[in-house]
Amino acid sequence: MLEKLKTDVCQGNLELPRHGLVTWTSGNLSARDPETGLVVIKPSGMLYDNMTPGDMVVVDLDGKVVEGHRGPSSDTASHLYVYRRRDDIRSIIHTHSTFATAWAATGQDIPCAITAIADEFGGPVPCGDYAQIGTEQIGEQIMRFIDQSPAVLLKKHGVFTVGTSIERAVKAAVMVEDVAKTLTYATLIGEISSLPQSEIDFNHDRYTNRYGTAAASTGVTA
Repeated sequence: MLEKLKTDVCQGNLELPRHGLVTWTSGNLSARDPETGLVVIKPSGMLYDNMTPGDMVVVDLDGKVVEGHRGPSSDTASHLYVYRRRDDIRSIIHTHSTFATAWAATGQDIPCAITAIADEFGGPVPCGDYAQIGTEQIGEQIMRFIDQSPAVLLKKHGVFTVGTSIERAVKAAVMVEDVAKTLTYATLIGEISSLPQSEIDFNHDRYTNRYGTAAASTGVTA
């Protein structure tokens, strides 16, 4: 069942330690099959080094295990809460990446103080309230900000990212850690301030709609 998606979810999960976003057994990635509505998610408490596609767990949107010989991630309820409410979301990731989680530990948004944040997130990366692990409360916090940013910090917990594909959810997880690291160092050098809203909007539009596209006849876009 869903063999390709299980392979994709396994590979997506393995991207997390490759990018230094998780340690030991922490973190998880899931993806939803648009045809069946079933969700494939990382098993609970399993080392990434030992993980294979056959270890992935298939659940329905109510959390019932449809296939798998291991228990699903302890964050399954959080993922399913979002999937049930947003058909456009196809992948969700949770990490405790060091620098982004440091901002979450203090309950602070990551301010939109550099163009990279404007590009990727279109504004500050929001920090939601504390929510108990294993409950739908985390999903509720993600839903508060899902239209604002593909990455959400959870106070005193960690990071959740969403995407219309596994690749986009992984990218958001990688980028939020990268900008959190930059701004953490920046605060050691001096005071940081947000970009003007007009520049945030300009950069996000440029990055979203023109960056990486074919060069126009009048010139190229950087």
